Amino acid sequence: MAEKRGVLEVPDFMTVRELSELMGVSPIEVMKQLIANGVMASINQQIDYDTAAIIIEEMGYVPRPLREVEEEKRQAELEAQRPKWRTELYATEEMENLQKRPPVVTILGHVDHGKTSLLDAIRQTRVADAEAGGITQAIGAYQITYNGNKITFIDTPGHEAFTAMRARGAQGADIAILVVAADDGVMPTTREALDHARAAGVPIVVALNKIDKPNANPEYVKQQLSEIGLTPDEWGGDTLVIPVSARTHEGLDNLLEAILLVAEDADIFANPNSKAAGVVLEGRVESGRGAIATLLVQNGTLKQGDVVVAGISYGRIKSMFDDRGNKVKEAEPSMPVSVMGLSEPPSAGERFEVVKNIKEARSIVEERLQASAEAQQGPLAAMSLEDFFKRMADAERKELLLIVKVDVFGSLEPVVRSLEELSSDDVKITILRSDIGNVTESDVNLASASGAIIIGFNTEVDNAAERAAAALGIEIRTYNIIYKLIEDVELALKGMLDPVYEDKQIGTAQVRQVFHISKIGNVAGCYVTSGVVRRNARARVVRQGNVLAEGLQVTSLKRVAEDVREVRAGFECGIALDKFSEFEEGDIIEFTVRERVN
Repeated sequence: MAEKRGVLEVPDFMTVRELSELMGVSPIEVMKQLIANGVMASINQQIDYDTAAIIIEEMGYVPRPLREVEEEKRQAELEAQRPKWRTELYATEEMENLQKRPPVVTILGHVDHGKTSLLDAIRQTRVADAEAGGITQAIGAYQITYNGNKITFIDTPGHEAFTAMRARGAQGADIAILVVAADDGVMPTTREALDHARAAGVPIVVALNKIDKPNANPEYVKQQLSEIGLTPDEWGGDTLVIPVSARTHEGLDNLLEAILLVAEDADIFANPNSKAAGVVLEGRVESGRGAIATLLVQNGTLKQGDVVVAGISYGRIKSMFDDRGNKVKEAEPSMPVSVMGLSEPPSAGERFEVVKNIKEARSIVEERLQASAEAQQGPLAAMSLEDFFKRMADAERKELLLIVKVDVFGSLEPVVRSLEELSSDDVKITILRSDIGNVTESDVNLASASGAIIIGFNTEVDNAAERAAAALGIEIRTYNIIYKLIEDVELALKGMLDPVYEDKQIGTAQVRQVFHISKIGNVAGCYVTSGVVRRNARARVVRQGNVLAEGLQVTSLKRVAEDVREVRAGFECGIALDKFSEFEEGDIIEFTVRERVN
């Protein structure tokens, strides 16, 4: 055995070439060692960690799993970057500093199921009357006191157009109230709201609203709730389903008691004596007042005069107002306040923290701006299935979030079950949404808010969903063979999935005449017979059904002596190809582009 020369960090899978580069030796030496150990592998073949570890030890090095190294780095980075309130929440040696704080409750549900009216009844105010068309247009936060206990409510939009805003609301809460109308039942947006609450990992209480209506059918709605995984506790489940009426105020006390009961088991703590930190619920500009930010304090106590950084916005707090517009000097944990004094309105969902002074705040913002500018210079880091393993190895994620859409209910259960069975100790597969029907824009919005990948089985993708996915960098993978779907996900978990590309024909042109031009050579005078001819496409020359050459680059594309990028069917053009000039009249030139199909 050779003397140990150092520790090498080894991924779960790597090629023979990568292993040789890691040790700084010839690939031939590695292949010889592999053969000596009974393994026949080519230079580009992948080998697993155990095999690589044997070769590394034979070559005098000490192997160490890259996952362990990256996990240690990730934990160190998290500790270095973790806001103070997070450290205090989880540092057992400081448990004596923690105190119970009021629960933060988000209100979610289908449009017109009475979310704002319910909150209005709880607050004994007329919030709903101020909303345009009775539909909530922006996140609002309100705090009430019930039997001596404070509860903070975040009212989030329920209309489909506000999916992204609703996601922010769920992520700022400790408990989610899912409002379902007893006369209408579970609707598509109800399911979307539930998906966001589950993605945020918060406990869910159902408010069964409008029970005062003559056509209310609570038992039928409870059956619907059971079908989406919210089995009422009275039916042996673990979901509190509280019948209420926003109009008559029936059941409101029971709902508030349920919130406090769930909060009691949720370990909702904070240290009111530390520097404040929390989340931005809303940012806006008001005439005569400048930038206004609605902040939810999650730890510490925010005071007038504190210097706050939120994203790339910063400033000293000049004034603070509670949810009723009253001026306040400080805000304790779970209290929402509107503040003045920031340089610009921060984005909803940004974290805010109190820093020492304006100089430190400005320095933090400058670093963030620089990092943002550098990130924008490169391509967008869109989440895709084949690069999931790399992200997992880099400790960015050890959970694969999926949204699954299938054609019929009969396919839904086996697809979901097969995917969930792929979970292991190393990585967990979580199905955020599983439903029948086409992939829609709301699926893409949920994927964007949660970092999920969309899987479709025997279903199509709506045009709006395609546009949204392209704009947001969301991957949608569709299949019509279940074992191929499962195989791809399994390969992705092992880091062995490669993207699949196909050549797509976009147009054809017929050679009508051949010209010879000095410095260029032979140029084909063509008539575009179908589709479109593009300069950045690849060309294939076909003569009497036989392919003469393919994969050719277009070196010149002219239309009436002018260089053009493309020529459509019905027009003539001049075409010159790289490494091919033997054109004859009647030749067909086919143009293709390489597109990713999975």
